[in-house]
Amino acid sequence: MSLSRFATGMLAAVAAVGGSGAASASPTPQTVEASAPQNRATSYHQVDVQGIKIFYREAGDPSAPTVLLLHGFPTSSHMYRNLIPVLSDRYHLIAPDLPGFGFSDAPDRSKYSYTFDHLTDTIDAFTQVIGLQRYAILVFDYGAPVGWRLAVAHPERITAIISQNGNAYEEGLSSGWSPIQKYWQDPSEGNRSALRDFLTPQSVRWQYVHGAPAESQIAPESYTLDSALLARPGNDEIQLDLFGDYASNVKRYPIFQAYFRSHHPALLAVWGKNDPFFTPPGAEAFKRDNPNAEVHFYDTGHFALETNGPEIGAEIHRFLDKTLKSEVAKRP
Repeated sequence: MSLSRFATGMLAAVAAVGGSGAASASPTPQTVEASAPQNRATSYHQVDVQGIKIFYREAGDPSAPTVLLLHGFPTSSHMYRNLIPVLSDRYHLIAPDLPGFGFSDAPDRSKYSYTFDHLTDTIDAFTQVIGLQRYAILVFDYGAPVGWRLAVAHPERITAIISQNGNAYEEGLSSGWSPIQKYWQDPSEGNRSALRDFLTPQSVRWQYVHGAPAESQIAPESYTLDSALLARPGNDEIQLDLFGDYASNVKRYPIFQAYFRSHHPALLAVWGKNDPFFTPPGAEAFKRDNPNAEVHFYDTGHFALETNGPEIGAEIHRFLDKTLKSEVAKRP
């Protein structure tokens, strides 16, 4: 089956789930798909947040310490599908899809401003709607600047930080950012249009396989699902808006770094060292500002969980067990 035919089928599925339709007026989380009764089974939900339907995955005992998993471009909470069961034996996992991604709503740009400040406001409100008071954050790519903003705004809520190729330092930006940086410097229509190459199925696939030990280790449903959901009408302009606004994250790097220096959060960086966008110096830089930072590199690319999920999952579990030991001990 061709990608275009697959995308058509996937878009129909998105419409059925409500990925780009009008949001429900109810603030109560709605279960989309029933799960098995075990705490470790993942369940799938949608909740209204300020008029936007946010899709999320949940697993684990709600009385356990919570980990909020924030995905990046061009993917969704789907990227955490294999990690969630690894951690849900002892932790409560919540993985939302950002607006414009996955199975969350993608409101028209005339009704929703696609900036990282606004994405953060939505996810902040999401945590309040579902009743999260304190949580660790696991961030990747776009999820990092959202997570850093949450941490700066609410440092008392953050129990630990895991960064999987989630950057906060200019030295972590590779030359792969050059076309996007050119658009920051000159937001002309020509420079904006040049960024559409990042949205093609070929480019999405390349982001998954580049730097991986072998292409055969990358599940094809990962990049195929991402491409299908990116193909929703109007989503290309949404993504171009976010490419442009990424400059706001770089401007805030000093603020994020000041947070690391002043609060010294327990921080684990698990990094695919062959990432074409976020290079190893960006991971090492955490240790400059935070003596509580641990950094581990893996011989893989941007989507490190796709190829090195078991070992990264074990490392995250070890880190959380050590860092949240007192909170785990409080459980009944």
